Amino acid sequence: MNTIKNIITQIKSGVYDRAFMRMYGFNAIEVHRERYKKAVNKFGEIFGTEKEVMLFSAPGRTEIGGNHTDHNHGRVLAASVNLDVIGVASLSSENCIKIKSEGFDMDTVYLDDLAVQNDQKGCSASLIRGMAESFVKNGFNIGGFDAYTTSDVLKGSGLSSSAAFEVLIGTILNSLYNSRKADGVKIAQMAQYAENVHFGKPCGLMDQMASSIGGVITIDFNDPTNPITEKVNFDFDKSGYNLCIVDTGGNHADLTPEYASITIEMKAVSKSLGVSYLRETSMEKLMNKLPELRKLHGDRAVLRAIHFLRENQRVTKQVEALEFGDFDEFCRLIIESGHSSFEYLQNSYSSCNVTEQGLPLALCLAQGVLNDNGAWRVHGGGFAGTTQNFVPGELLDSFCSVMEGVFGKNSCHVLKIRPVGGVELDYLSTQNSTTLG
Repeated sequence: MNTIKNIITQIKSGVYDRAFMRMYGFNAIEVHRERYKKAVNKFGEIFGTEKEVMLFSAPGRTEIGGNHTDHNHGRVLAASVNLDVIGVASLSSENCIKIKSEGFDMDTVYLDDLAVQNDQKGCSASLIRGMAESFVKNGFNIGGFDAYTTSDVLKGSGLSSSAAFEVLIGTILNSLYNSRKADGVKIAQMAQYAENVHFGKPCGLMDQMASSIGGVITIDFNDPTNPITEKVNFDFDKSGYNLCIVDTGGNHADLTPEYASITIEMKAVSKSLGVSYLRETSMEKLMNKLPELRKLHGDRAVLRAIHFLRENQRVTKQVEALEFGDFDEFCRLIIESGHSSFEYLQNSYSSCNVTEQGLPLALCLAQGVLNDNGAWRVHGGGFAGTTQNFVPGELLDSFCSVMEGVFGKNSCHVLKIRPVGGVELDYLSTQNSTTLG
């Protein structure tokens, strides 16, 4: 650990430039020097300038393929992005974790009581407590620390700001108290536990895995206790396409019932097919019982099950297209996935607010601008929020202009794929790219 004064000096002198370049790209080094210096100074104002501190980062993620497949043990294709939650942290002699996040009140979680607090569900304190409890349940050490965090992961964007926050906490605990013994998969699994059990959101594991592991990855959740994760050998920067996330500015009221209905309906269909999860059945078996399933569960549940079975196979095709360098086929599959989410999964707008359809409008506009050049789809959980678009360089300006003309200035975010997941910056600075993937 370094004193605040030393850390500031090191940031200014370029000690962390290698880490910044890996996480954010060469052109963003100076921006993040200033960002981290500001965060360190803010930590000093809150917790004291005499403390020794360490720097941490956990990225947001983009789901590329496998829309709502992870919770039924399916396959996904995902990547970490160059938006992240950063943390300045210091060991504490107190038996509690104190985290001050920019724009929010201080969270203080005492480590002598890690039971679920029902009155804190949906709050950031529940994620902190959940991560601490999960570390203990999995045989890892915990202890007190103080931290200041700030995030540029867009809330409600489908980039998973909550998963990034969970992974950041896990990365801090892993470094401060466990000598980095927990790998990325284990941190992700513990983060999912925190979100499911303590926070109260029934999410799958994809968000946490993409944030924790980093890069472009495909994950097979056939056995969620031992997911198979593989790096995908493709450099999006060399494709000539830009990853654009469009924030439609929708109403981000509690959409948990909408998300939960997908899981509930899919599992109801799987149960009627004699299995626990849709991954364990086939399209042939579903079609053979289609009339009965419609009567038992309704057409929407059946359509959602069909989406899962097709989308699960589509992920494999997307990975193959990328690894063979066939970006045209990849884009075709992205559009196909988007149609399936819209028409069968039905997560492009909330059934409780049918007059607000920002996502369908953004998809319509993207199709008009891009036509046969690129791809567009709903992004993340859906219902409100963002679309994902792959835009060729020559159409980027016109695409952003159209989107921001409708959804407002800075609604079109041009992102890069980040090659590393949750990290301690001192460790990242000493590792070569081959070691980190």
